[in-house]
Amino acid sequence: MADQAAALLLDRVRGGEWALGAKLPGENTLAGQLGVGRSTVREAIRQLAGRGVLISRQGSGVFVAALDAAEDRAEVMRRASIVAVIEARVAIEAEAAALAAERRTPAQMREIRRALAARAVAVHDAAAHVDADLAFHRAVVVAAGNPVLTDLYDLSTPRMREAMIDMLAMVGRFGSDADHAAHSDLADAVADRRGHDAARASRDHLTALKEALS
Repeated sequence: MADQAAALLLDRVRGGEWALGAKLPGENTLAGQLGVGRSTVREAIRQLAGRGVLISRQGSGVFVAALDAAEDRAEVMRRASIVAVIEARVAIEAEAAALAAERRTPAQMREIRRALAARAVAVHDAAAHVDADLAFHRAVVVAAGNPVLTDLYDLSTPRMREAMIDMLAMVGRFGSDADHAAHSDLADAVADRRGHDAARASRDHLTALKEALS
């Protein structure tokens, strides 16, 4: 019953019955409208609060916090086209590279260099090369010091890994000198605290990858 009541309330929010920030009617009113008890209404509200749609304010009531329930982010990423995922990575990684150039610690810089070296030698197996590549880029993102950016990067990893392995297996070659030089330029820009250059190196690399995968 609570699941059904939550679905009905969500439909009403989606339908525009309540605007963003609007206060919902009291539990008694909602219970009458939905044909359920107050405890069921409370549970339905709790469910929608957990999904970010409603928010309960002690002593004030229940308010609309979002006009729809967000889908599971991992599922959204799995269904997205590879072009959409790379475009999202451009936004994430270009900003992360600029921040990494500003904030990276000596220890983080050592990790970036270590990951770059590991990537350079992982040239005999497509899956190993992709894993090393993703580890390098993650080291740069982590150095940005923003856990939200790291979380968003991690969400894209399974989809990116799948597409990149397929592409490299089809092409049959990877780990060229030019490709390694592009990644070295990114590492150098972060090391030298050149934020603009780091962002540009990240953006250029991902744009080339998008063109290769699209």
